[in-house]
Amino acid sequence: MQNQDRILVALDAPTLDAALDLVTTLRPHVGGFKVGLELCTAAGVPEVVNRVAAAGGALFLDLKLHDIPNTVAGAVRSVCALGPAVRMLTLHCQGGAAMLCAAVEAAAAFPTRPLLLGVTVLTSIDAAALRDELGVGNNLEAQVVALAQMAQHCGLDGVVASPHEVAAIRRACGPQLLVVTPGVRPTWAATGDQRRTMTPSAALAVGADYLVIGRPLTAADDPAEAAQRLFAG
Repeated sequence: MQNQDRILVALDAPTLDAALDLVTTLRPHVGGFKVGLELCTAAGVPEVVNRVAAAGGALFLDLKLHDIPNTVAGAVRSVCALGPAVRMLTLHCQGGAAMLCAAVEAAAAFPTRPLLLGVTVLTSIDAAALRDELGVGNNLEAQVVALAQMAQHCGLDGVVASPHEVAAIRRACGPQLLVVTPGVRPTWAATGDQRRTMTPSAALAVGADYLVIGRPLTAADDPAEAAQRLFAG
């Protein structure tokens, strides 16, 4: 797989039309597109999935499902029913093992299904916030690894974690577990609200499989040109 194919663009756009313009512009230069709460709330999940897929975009549906097991299982079935356009779907690991297992069981009933990814610790959370605001006793890396191991044990295909924890996840979970990393910023881009960042080249070097990149591309004056120079810094 080429480096550019590992890029998933975060389509954090206010309207579906704006997102589709980005898909048309960036599709030749990246591997797929992440759609999350902003766009799905504005336009509705089925409409977003169908129109992004029709525009040629491979879809990473970042819903971060987090609820009781029965509710999450139902949501997973609804996503699977949308068909193969959805390549990846996220769930919050902090929903617990029963919730994750229910999601895996629900997806298994479909002949084709998205890869299920467990979100570990959001990249906007640093060690102080984890300890002081969320009351988690583990240090940040240990917490990410513990959640990744739980996700793997429950049968998920991969996890979402900051690039700073990828090497520890690889040591604990091996090469089979897919690792998708947000918080990736080239040296020429602002970090924004991401606290645990790394450059694209460095993130791949520590073992990330896919890199989620948003504003450095979507807010660029020339998104296609920005995509072409991601690995230059």
